[in-house]
Amino acid sequence: MMFNRIEEESEMNQQLKVGIIGDYDPNLRFHIATNESLNHAAAALSGSLEASWLPTESLADGSIETILRPFDALWCGPGSPYKSMDGALQAIRFAREQGWPFIGT
Repeated sequence: MMFNRIEEESEMNQQLKVGIIGDYDPNLRFHIATNESLNHAAAALSGSLEASWLPTESLADGSIETILRPFDALWCGPGSPYKSMDGALQAIRFAREQGWPFIGT
């Protein structure tokens, strides 16, 4: 189960890598809030976290597995319509079919 994988890595004090599926815009308060919520959660859990926004257009070119596998968990961030709905849906499909930890907002 992937959730156990995250718990084990957190217990070993390794950095958790979260990929945020979405087209980051620093002018959108909900994108800023997404980053802040992850930082807040990491601080509350005394953990280390690296979050990376993954532009949806980069997820539509067929190399989805190579892009997403390095992340411990995926978050489909707020802000649709995405620049590439196909890229966002491919990432969601990857998470579901591979049993990757995933949340969508």
